[in-house]
Amino acid sequence: MRRISALAVALIASILITLDLGAVQQPPASSGATCDPALINPDSYRLTTEAQALNAVRPREPWWEPYGIWKGPREIGDPNEGATTLAERATELDEKNLLAHGQLARQYVVMAVDARKADDAWQRVLDSGGAVVWPATLYDVDPRSVFVFAFDRTSIRVFRLGQLAGAVKTHFGVPELPGPEAVEFWRALGGCLPSNVAPGAEVAWGDITEIGGHSWALRFELARKVSITSDRGNRRNDDRLEVALHGQPGFVDFRFAMTRFGPRPLVVRPVGPDPVLYQERIRHMLTKSFDPEGRIKLPKLGRS
Repeated sequence: MRRISALAVALIASILITLDLGAVQQPPASSGATCDPALINPDSYRLTTEAQALNAVRPREPWWEPYGIWKGPREIGDPNEGATTLAERATELDEKNLLAHGQLARQYVVMAVDARKADDAWQRVLDSGGAVVWPATLYDVDPRSVFVFAFDRTSIRVFRLGQLAGAVKTHFGVPELPGPEAVEFWRALGGCLPSNVAPGAEVAWGDITEIGGHSWALRFELARKVSITSDRGNRRNDDRLEVALHGQPGFVDFRFAMTRFGPRPLVVRPVGPDPVLYQERIRHMLTKSFDPEGRIKLPKLGRS
């Protein structure tokens, strides 16, 4: 996992150290939300870009203090707690910040927060024209590459990490998420995808016939084949997508382990005591939001 240097953290802290986030008045709520940084409170925007990046790559320094988060001596907690708290604070500062709602839509499902909060966040994002976005692994395509899945009203868009973050760096073969300098990537994870970047693949909801799966991935059965290429050049053309949506920001480990069957990639860390429930939560939100007619088949999830 990538670590931000103390110098990088100090530079960001020097920009924000004079900000008193508690003194910023919350603007009135509106019916919609926006991705336009010119229309978002600057402090709220930084919480959903720079601060989310630092939380995900987990530097050792207390980077959160200049953002007005956890000024006491205690630790920030795990990355999911950090991502959720930062996004909630961002919405307090500006309800119009679509990135914050997009982050909460994902995190409320990951952390199994009150279903009403998850429903509200998803509807706010989708009604504002945004997407709910997850970093993901496609083991059938390339277990050592990271993809970005964007779920919106019309389709699932699949991007390579490199499309949104630039040149992909690795550490012993493990892809590294970029730091706060990659603003477009962190905007994308908040549901604000760049309009000038075409997805590597796109699947309309009408082309999805079934969503099954097991403990560590969801399986999307498609009416027609889709072609997906990884950052490392691996390519697959298939009518099935085996998707492991990451359950913790910044945690990716695809180092290979030797087993009696030969080298096998390590799987993404399971979420919670029962990873099947994590997959079920995602599937429930997807079908509730994008398949109200109940057209998509939902076989019982297996355990593996």
